[in-house]
Order: sequence, then structure tokens, then C-alpha cells
Amino acid sequence: MAVQSIPEGYHTVTPYLIVQEADQLINFVNQAFEATERFRGTGSAGGIHCEVKIGDSIVMIGGGGAWRGEPSPATLYLYMNDVDAVYRRALQAGATSISEPADQSFGDRMAGVKDAFGNVWYIATHKEDVTM
Repeated sequence: MAVQSIPEGYHTVTPYLIVQEADQLINFVNQAFEATERFRGTGSAGGIHCEVKIGDSIVMIGGGGAWRGEPSPATLYLYMNDVDAVYRRALQAGATSISEPADQSFGDRMAGVKDAFGNVWYIATHKEDVTM
């Protein structure tokens, strides 16, 4: 049987967040974004390699353990069904607010949070199509 070049459930671009506190970041995304853990093992550099599913997307999380590399925080834009509820959960899970939920001119209701590991999460619900 032929192997697909992109594994099932993945998209062409898959974010990989690398932090020293990988276990804590995994807990945060589980609490804030209702992520489900698909896989956890040891990566090639001796740290954690974990793959979580948020909605229909896979996010890889690595670091911790024996890994002693340089963290590489990211900025991610998430489409969720209820931006207000997800924003509140993210704050309860330890994130700090960048911007409260508000309707944007480009058709999304959007909020922003920063997790304790330096990642920025823009959370949005698409409300209307807007011609730019």
C-alpha cells in the first residue's frame, strides 16, 4: 500500500511550537482550546514530541526533558466557534490578554492572548464575508 506524502489529518503547513516547558504548554492548549493529544513520545533531541489536534488542525509541541535548545515561540490564528468562550478559557488556563473579543472590519470577531511560553494566539469566529 502506498504511503501518502501528507499523513491523514495533517495540512500542508503544520505549526511546531518548541518551548522548554512542553508539558505545561500541552496542558495549556488542552484547557484553553480543548485540544486532544494524538501522540506523545521522545523527539530526536531528547525532549518531548507531542502532536495535538485543535479543531481540524494538528499542532506539534516539543521541548523539555533532555532538550536544551532555543525556544521558538509563534503567533497562531485560530478559528473557533465561540471566540468569547475560548478567550475566557485561555485566560483561566494562564494566558494574558492582548485584546478582548471585538468585531473587526474584516469580518471576524477576534481576541488575542499570550501564553506563559511566549506564543501569541489570535482567536476568531468568522461573522461575515467582507469585500476588501
